[in-house]
Amino acid sequence: MSEYTDVAIIGAGPHGLAAAAHLRRAGVECTVYGKPMSFWRGSMPKGMMLRSNWTATCIAEYEGPLSLDGYCAATGRTLTTPVPLDTFVEYGTWVQQQVAPDVDERVVTKVEPASVGFRLTFADGTAIRARRVVVATGIADFVHRPGYTEGLPAELASHTADHQDLGVFGGRSVLVVGGGQSALESAALLHEAGAEVSVAARSDHLNWLHGGKYHRMLGRFAKLVYAPTDVGPMGMSRIVAVPDLFRRLPRQVQDPMAARSIRPAGAAWLRPRLTDVSVEIDRRVRSATPDGDRLRVDFTDGAALVVDHLLCGTGYRVDVARYPFLDGTIVRRIRRVNGYPLLRPGMESTVPGLHFLGAPAARSFGPIMRFVAGGWYGARSLTRAVADGDHRRRTPVPQGAVS
Repeated sequence: MSEYTDVAIIGAGPHGLAAAAHLRRAGVECTVYGKPMSFWRGSMPKGMMLRSNWTATCIAEYEGPLSLDGYCAATGRTLTTPVPLDTFVEYGTWVQQQVAPDVDERVVTKVEPASVGFRLTFADGTAIRARRVVVATGIADFVHRPGYTEGLPAELASHTADHQDLGVFGGRSVLVVGGGQSALESAALLHEAGAEVSVAARSDHLNWLHGGKYHRMLGRFAKLVYAPTDVGPMGMSRIVAVPDLFRRLPRQVQDPMAARSIRPAGAAWLRPRLTDVSVEIDRRVRSATPDGDRLRVDFTDGAALVVDHLLCGTGYRVDVARYPFLDGTIVRRIRRVNGYPLLRPGMESTVPGLHFLGAPAARSFGPIMRFVAGGWYGARSLTRAVADGDHRRRTPVPQGAVS
């Protein structure tokens, strides 16, 4: 295997594949490392459906040969939304075969500075050098487990990311904590698997998406106020879909817009599946303690519940220092705010040549970076910066010019 690659992309999920697609179209040499769609295969429960609409479920582009329309045309498949998880994984694998059939599935265990660029070490002990590194490994390392679960065995408490098959809880009582899509869909899947389910959401109400109701009402005018990225409410959707615009807004404007665009919410098609599930709002867990082979959960309002298992649908909290493969010398050089790296155009961090795609880019480029659709912009921005940098690096300096 080669001991050098110009651009090393760590991660073969939607953002990494989008980067490979755009870089290779621009003639930039790159190598993708990782197992294709591994997070979607290993950290999402069987039976899950994607909440995003048709365009926002597309990898790398929503129009063109790699879009869902392109996939259907190439394979003869007919799909509708919501797109099932297993179908999305199949689609992602198809995209990988189109843009990175040579993906290197070795696991990167360390990225450290080299005399020029970076040195990447793999789990098998081999290593390569790269001039640039693109981190597109997603959010698997950012699982948020509330403090009250600390010290509890996995048999009593876990996170939604820990399970591929919620059917193992059939016939047991499960408390799901959270009020977003992950928590609510997990509750529905648990109920359908025969578990006795209850949900505790700390908000005083649940937010439900409209399921395209306003899109249908507005007809052909919907595209004026709703972007194909499908992130954010009417009007705001158009602003957050343009990261180059969003990042120029004052921070006091950005923060509430981002919060509104990614607030916990459930898809409209989930509501009928939760009719027979007990959902308590404005309820926060104070403590969780073993009670024999079960778990006693005490709430801040004085109520208590004894269940077989507590499932946290408590999401993820970005902190790039938690990426286990980033060497400490690199982490210390990355300027961060609340765990997020501060990025310049090209998704480049304060460590020259080190780029971040996906959720870690959300503070710098807005909430769409947290979603599959964020890969459209991230990959294009990266490619412009890399291709332009390569052009300037390779263009000979005219005689008499000062370099």
